[in-house]
Formats: sequence, C-alpha cells, structure tokens
Amino acid sequence: MLRTYEKLVYSICLKMVKNPFDAQDLTQETFLSAYKKLSEFDGTYEKAWVSRIATNKCLDYLKNAARRSEPKEDIYFEEIKDQRAGPEEIYIDQEAKQFVLKICGQIKPPYDKIAREHFYEEKSAREIAEESGKNLKTVQTQIYRAKALIKKQMEGGSSK
Repeated sequence: MLRTYEKLVYSICLKMVKNPFDAQDLTQETFLSAYKKLSEFDGTYEKAWVSRIATNKCLDYLKNAARRSEPKEDIYFEEIKDQRAGPEEIYIDQEAKQFVLKICGQIKPPYDKIAREHFYEEKSAREIAEESGKNLKTVQTQIYRAKALIKKQMEGGSSK
C-alpha cells in the first residue's frame, strides 16, 4: 500500500498544507493510521480510503495549527514593538541631518544645492530633475560629483 499510494498521499498533503516538510510528516502519519486501522478495513476502494485518511490528517493538522497561532490578548500586546523612535534615536537623527546640511553647504556651487536636495532633503534624482527642469542624466552626474566632493571634504580637503 505504501509503495502504491505514497506519491498520491504526499501530493494530497502538500496541496493542503503547502509545506513539503509538514506534508512528509502527514504522509507518514497517514500510513501509520492506515496500518493501525487495516484490520477494520474491508478492502474495497483502497485508494479512496487512504486518500480520505490523508485528507482528515491534513484537516486536523490545519485546525490545530490555526488554534496554536491565535495570539491571546495579553501576549499579543506584549509582543507588539513600539515603532516610534526613542529620544536618543531622535537626537542622533537630528544631529546627523544637521551634519549632512553643514557638509552640503561647504562644497562649491552648483553641487552644494544638488547635494542638499539629494542627501539632506532626500529627493531622488528624478524629483530634482523635474523640479529644476534639468536633464535627468545631468542631475545624476551632479549628484555623483557632489558625493565625491563631500567625500573629499570629509577627508579634510577643501572644495570651495
């Protein structure tokens, strides 16, 4: 029976639980259950009988999995993380933004404006191009050059 219906039972289980590892376990449980009930089986419609056992095993598994995954109120609220930044993170972010603005102001025009818009205001090259009426490739090149000037500035060189 195992050799005859193993692939059928596995495919039923896989289709129902959508996880190959669980499907393998359920396939084994199906044949174990069939073996235990073999003495009660009359021998007719063997394929349907094994398929029905597999289906029932999968349904039981899915019911139990759904019940286990339901969070209880007190546990649910304890596990929810606070998405807001703490005071330290807010301060560090503000300091970093001010540093970026300062560095952008220390490089030569027109790269200072492009750098401020891209790195401080966090605009994309496309947004800058649309707002300024410049070609996208020109803006991308200016961003690239501004980045190089910022790197040079941070290494201690002068760019003005």
